[in-house]
Amino acid sequence: MSTLRTICSGLLALLVLYSPIALVSSSSSGPVWKTLGGSPPLVVARGGFSGIFPDSSDAAYKLALNMSASNVVLWCDLQLTKDGAGICFPDLKLNNATDISVICPNKDRVYTVNGVPTKGWFTIDYNLTELAPVSLVDGVYSRTNKFDGNQFKILIVDEVAKLAKSQGLWLNVQNDAFFREHNLSTDGFLRSLSSRGVSVSYISSPDVGFLRNLMSPRSNGTTKPIFRFLNQNEVEPLTNQTYGSLLKSLKLVKIFASGILVPKGYMWPTDQNLDLQCHTSVVADAHKEGLQVFVSDVKNDLAECLSFIDNNVFSVDGFLSNFPNTTSAAINCFSGNGENATRKVDTLVISKYGASGDYPACTDLAYKKAISDGADVIDCPVQISKDGIPFCLSSIDLTESTTVAETSFSSRATSIPEIQSGTGIFAFSLTWNETKTLKPSMLNRYSKYTLFRNPKAKNEGTFLTLSDFLTLTEGRTHGILFSIENAAYLAERQGLNVINAVPDALNKAGYDKKVMIQSTDSSVLKKFKENPKYERVYKVKEAMYDAIDSAVGDIKTFADSVVIGKSSVYPEVSAFLVNSTKTVSKLQSFNLSVYVETLSNEFVSQAWDYYSDASVEINSFIIGAKVDGIITDFPKTADRYRKNLCLNLGSKTPPYMSPIEPGRLLQQVSQAYLPPPGPPLPVLNDTSVADPPLPPAAPQFRTAAPAPAPVQA
Repeated sequence: MSTLRTICSGLLALLVLYSPIALVSSSSSGPVWKTLGGSPPLVVARGGFSGIFPDSSDAAYKLALNMSASNVVLWCDLQLTKDGAGICFPDLKLNNATDISVICPNKDRVYTVNGVPTKGWFTIDYNLTELAPVSLVDGVYSRTNKFDGNQFKILIVDEVAKLAKSQGLWLNVQNDAFFREHNLSTDGFLRSLSSRGVSVSYISSPDVGFLRNLMSPRSNGTTKPIFRFLNQNEVEPLTNQTYGSLLKSLKLVKIFASGILVPKGYMWPTDQNLDLQCHTSVVADAHKEGLQVFVSDVKNDLAECLSFIDNNVFSVDGFLSNFPNTTSAAINCFSGNGENATRKVDTLVISKYGASGDYPACTDLAYKKAISDGADVIDCPVQISKDGIPFCLSSIDLTESTTVAETSFSSRATSIPEIQSGTGIFAFSLTWNETKTLKPSMLNRYSKYTLFRNPKAKNEGTFLTLSDFLTLTEGRTHGILFSIENAAYLAERQGLNVINAVPDALNKAGYDKKVMIQSTDSSVLKKFKENPKYERVYKVKEAMYDAIDSAVGDIKTFADSVVIGKSSVYPEVSAFLVNSTKTVSKLQSFNLSVYVETLSNEFVSQAWDYYSDASVEINSFIIGAKVDGIITDFPKTADRYRKNLCLNLGSKTPPYMSPIEPGRLLQQVSQAYLPPPGPPLPVLNDTSVADPPLPPAAPQFRTAAPAPAPVQA
């Protein structure tokens, strides 16, 4: 990053990410942004809503218009065909995002593109008639392919311009030199648009020569030329300078462009471990020269979007996004909303093992983060050691969230079918002193997708006894939740009374805040019936579509609230929502509060209906399903949602902050690509909630003999 001037002093990088506002208020005219002209940043929909539908398809453009801010601009990657027509398509080659290899087999060719021999099916080898039977498909393998059978046709620029109307059209000209080499004229095509009355708001290109020609006297002045920066080490052909070095020459850029489009790393660089570094001066330098700044490559992540507009230092002038709903919400709902903003909804936020999306589960670091991130209730799954010490851990099996398998304690692995299938190293197999020697291990639920949580802190933090947990949370949160499982086995087979451990710890600590006791075992909750201070929370293990009245009435006798999984509210198949159930309304009709779990930030944890946006998912459960609380491993995301400015607007609620319609997206999948229907969800009945009484603790307590110190791998 030697070509970029960085701005960093002390904790400025953290202040930039978490400071209240990146816009200043004006009592007479509303907020004034730190953009070049003081207007809200622009949303540019790259190929439409191409995070869901195939890039540049009719459906992608229409969804972008329906689900974005009113100032959304439609982006079209301009390619030329053999007959000089202009089409909107993301690449020179057709084979990655169409079915042309099936329509025209064995017709791929090799051309030199930017000095590199490149093989594929190129747009310049086909005229519009030949492209008519070719259909668009999704070209990004991390996205759904279920719309590949919809036979979306390749659109010409004129068709996209008609869709854009007053919203605006952005043409990106990436390959002018290649087309000129093959006797096709981008300039001539652009002239023809004017003659047909097609208006273009922005034209971007990484080619200085092309943009200089665009700024010739014949330009009508209504189209803004934007210089697109490529990777810093790539060389711009006319100037023979790297794009990184051209940032030193913004006065030169201003001669032929009114703005710049830059990858996010130019503004927020990262180190080799992908840790965020201090922001650079790119936006300030460009604004000083009168250049607008648009950012590309921003992920579909609300926090990342906010870092470019809501940092109290600078704001970009627009986003290029495949998910324009997220950037729209960042700009219009979440920006300018500080940490101390008022909550617009009272829905409880309950942590899942603390902030276990950021730190190893049930460690002091995860709990402190959950508290600072605004969780109302901090949870502790209660385990008990061999010598009877209760402590917090995500699972009775230590291998889930500790390094025990890498130590000499691995020899204590055993199989206990009453607890789980397969082997494990269980909490009651180690004394507390032995357990304390273990390192925490990050819960990476989605590692099979190569998504890893905070690798830098993967083994950080300290495990806590119940006493430690109560000390840490005292006076810092509204309440705590103790989860108790396997009580019958522990009592009968290990002589350990986990039921008494919780009230004993509470009494010793003199804890007087809200206490929730959660279990999947109704017999456990019945043990706490006599204490009115406790909210008893029944967790339903299996997904359900509804519940018979007698079963819910039975639950009401031993519980005050219920935890259900997401699929008990919105069932899904192949990551598409099918419909909504009657579960929430039925439980609430018996005056039972309903909490849903587990809501995460990773896009693979969400159905496509939520547009890969955690806030859309949260909104759909809170506003759509009207649940009373959500359980999440990222409390900051949920608390930020509760403060957003687009809540409680009634009929004025923007579409990107409206609850989803379950099943609507699945209805748009073609018959050939429809996933097979899942099995029908059961209805909860009386036998589902009946559990045998808990046995008394057997007199088998023993203190473990000293064990050799474990050897960490």
